[in-house]
Amino acid sequence: MLRALLIVLLLTVSPVFAHDMRDPMTPERVAQILLALDPDARAVGARAEMTLGDVPVTVFLDEGANRMRVMVPVASAEALSPEDLTRVLQANFDTALDARYAIAQGRLWSVFVHPLAELTGEQLILGIGQTVNLAQSYGTLYTSGAQIFGQGDSGGIYSDLIEELLDRGEAL
Repeated sequence: MLRALLIVLLLTVSPVFAHDMRDPMTPERVAQILLALDPDARAVGARAEMTLGDVPVTVFLDEGANRMRVMVPVASAEALSPEDLTRVLQANFDTALDARYAIAQGRLWSVFVHPLAELTGEQLILGIGQTVNLAQSYGTLYTSGAQIFGQGDSGGIYSDLIEELLDRGEAL
């Protein structure tokens, strides 16, 4: 479902991408893209907050360190069992793609980290989508999208489920 939404969003915000790809990403361009995704997005210093569906998304920018981070809260870290920890590490290897599970501040997060200046608008949107997907699929598919890297343990767990979800999403 989010995959279809992201395709629509990419088409709608295509004017935002109409720039020389050699130009570095700026906080102003990030803000334009976030506002195209969520007109109610708001910036607070080097942090922007938005909601996709019912998922809260926070974007942090650090121009000095040339970093950008997208974060979505997933669960309390205290509630994670050893099996949960194993599963998120497996997902980080083969199904999380560019997003990752991480633990900080007593929480399990879904995160996407990228150098800011080199980031393209499309990468930002896809990174946000993967981060939201990864958070929403915690406890079930543990995936940020439809692809599986391979050579890991996750492929056999849910390849059929991914196909079913893609079929459902195509109708949107």
